[in-house]
Amino acid sequence: METLGIYVQVPFCASKCSYCNFSSGVARSAAFDSYTHALAQESDRLASFYEALGISACTLDLPVDTVYVGGGTPSILGAERLARINSLLRRRFCFQIPPEFTLEITPGSADDAYLKKARALGVNRLSIGAQTFDDGELRAVGRLHSAQETRDLVQRARRAGFTNLSLDMVAGLPHQTEASWLRSLQEAARLRPEHFSVYLFEIDEKSRLGKEVLHGGNRYHAGTVPDDDFMADAYEQAQAFLAREGYFHYEISNFALPGFESRHNQKYWQLQPYAGLGAGAHSFDGAHRWANVTAAEAYVAKLARGESPIAEHRQLSCEEQLEEFFFLGLRQTEGVNLAPARHRWGDDLVNRWQERISASVREGLLEKVHDQVRLTERAYLISNEVFQEFVTL
Repeated sequence: METLGIYVQVPFCASKCSYCNFSSGVARSAAFDSYTHALAQESDRLASFYEALGISACTLDLPVDTVYVGGGTPSILGAERLARINSLLRRRFCFQIPPEFTLEITPGSADDAYLKKARALGVNRLSIGAQTFDDGELRAVGRLHSAQETRDLVQRARRAGFTNLSLDMVAGLPHQTEASWLRSLQEAARLRPEHFSVYLFEIDEKSRLGKEVLHGGNRYHAGTVPDDDFMADAYEQAQAFLAREGYFHYEISNFALPGFESRHNQKYWQLQPYAGLGAGAHSFDGAHRWANVTAAEAYVAKLARGESPIAEHRQLSCEEQLEEFFFLGLRQTEGVNLAPARHRWGDDLVNRWQERISASVREGLLEKVHDQVRLTERAYLISNEVFQEFVTL
């Protein structure tokens, strides 16, 4: 039975990290109430917003089995607003019991009372932005928390009843060395979270640090960002270390103890439907992709005027759907199976990709066993180049 995921974007933080390229910002608490109210307005009018663009509102009636509240720093809204968000979602959608309900949280942003309230509301998974366990590296990128605050948060979350925790780690931060990265992995593993996300630092023009690196500057510790060889070694080091610790590598950036893979994130890679609410939130129903206006102020203003916050909408052709099947599905270590693809899009369309698949197999970038196609391990670090081969024929 097809199910629905819900993503709620909370675009606020206590401070802006130097490497951040997301549409989040620092705001006064007065903005939090108007934003929460706008979320309720959007939720109540979703069906009419969808139908105005020719998107079937039937998607909204699917049973919900995952909820993900991300950002930003969602915990900055406080427990009362989280309760209001939970209420508006349950009023609009049909929840399966219990859904996987993930809340992103930053160390130092939530006390014991907040954690207990979140758990009581049905939140059963925390995604914790640890990034590193080296305090010098944390300070270099403008993180407000310390490594000890990450340890404390994990311990307090356990006491509050959370049995599914994920830690985000970033390789390639300023001043990071092979030794400090290994120490961070070891410190993180001692906490025994059920899940790890390991990201490589992105040099992105949209972030202050990325822009400085690209232009050869030294602000924001740009001169101490490790090179590409370090990134490759750090990634492989994390793969080997987490495997020894019992974590299954199920997606390029994600590792989990058996049974603790992120069900919500799997929807993205497996082309399952999800509805996004909030500024900058994206949605997908299998044939359409759409996204809300990015700026929180514009999002709130549009809804206050009774207007739709949807700023982008695209109907996908069958060819585009199949492209996404490949470049999203191949992120998973198990890869993709061509049999359901043939059933969905037809033999003729799928067979048009056979030569490209065969060429990648000959180059050692893909493995193909019967209908199952997956990246080889050596292709993980150049996966974007492999995916590019499936963007267009």
